[in-house]
Amino acid sequence: MKKLLSTLVLLITVAAVAFAKGPTATVVFSVEPKMTSQNCENKIKTNIRFEKGVTEIVTDIPSQTVKVTYDPAKTSPEKLIEAFKAIGYTAVPVPCDKKPAAGCPGNCRH
Repeated sequence: MKKLLSTLVLLITVAAVAFAKGPTATVVFSVEPKMTSQNCENKIKTNIRFEKGVTEIVTDIPSQTVKVTYDPAKTSPEKLIEAFKAIGYTAVPVPCDKKPAAGCPGNCRH
């Protein structure tokens, strides 16, 4: 009985840690050179996802933007810019001059 109870407590603890998410931030970058194909998008997504704290990357060829959601305790826009440089891209944060879009968490820097 004690072993079963201990196992149950352990499983609950592991589940709580797995589902606990800290605060996230989002930044939208414009990139140069331009993304022209799926290969460009894949290069960015494949490499930037390894940057510590990155949780989501959304590329958009028509607007030439890359939206990165990240844990601000683990990385920053400046570190992400350096990660883009390492793969041959210049990334510039796009300033937000309007109300947050639908689905935007409100702390976006776009």
